[in-house]
Amino acid sequence: MRAFIYTGGTVRADFITEHPKAEDLCIAADAGLRTAERLGERVDILLGDFDSLGEPPHDAPYEILRVPAEKDLTDTQLAVELALDRGAEDVIIIGGLTGRLDHTLSTLAILEDLHARGVYGTITDGQSRARFLRSSSILVARSAYRYIALVAADETVKGVDIDGCKYPLKGATLHRRRQFAVSNEITGNVAFISVKKGGVYIIESRDL
Repeated sequence: MRAFIYTGGTVRADFITEHPKAEDLCIAADAGLRTAERLGERVDILLGDFDSLGEPPHDAPYEILRVPAEKDLTDTQLAVELALDRGAEDVIIIGGLTGRLDHTLSTLAILEDLHARGVYGTITDGQSRARFLRSSSILVARSAYRYIALVAADETVKGVDIDGCKYPLKGATLHRRRQFAVSNEITGNVAFISVKKGGVYIIESRDL
């Protein structure tokens, strides 16, 4: 099952290409309810402490789960845990890449946590789209996102191959403290990315 999680922050609605189907689970994390409404998407569950959204409507046509304001996990992280509890095997987070940097970084880290649990994860706000890859390979189709970058998540990432891009790599080593595999561009219909050892964030982005 796929789960869509809508969060707060700026979302370029005209550039969002990920939309839920009838069988998908849709969760709004606090002010993510406004994001879902702007996109014209339904909400099955609204979760949060409602410090950003304010009190939800009493006659809401969705399940409401209130969580304490003082807690260890963010509303987005709690929404992900809820999605996994409900059986999600593919999680798509809409939003969460703009605004406070601490929230952005913690949201990106969700991708690595999902990967470790065998769950496929994607985060997008329309300007950027992020995924996580560890010691594996992936095909990335050319899209409206102009740029593609590999950002090392580990101290060193070894055996990195990039094919089908303007700046190919073969057997390269990436370093977390000195990133250089950024602002690449897919030149064909698809890019092939492979990592022998280590984890990377694969980030597609566009200029606004």
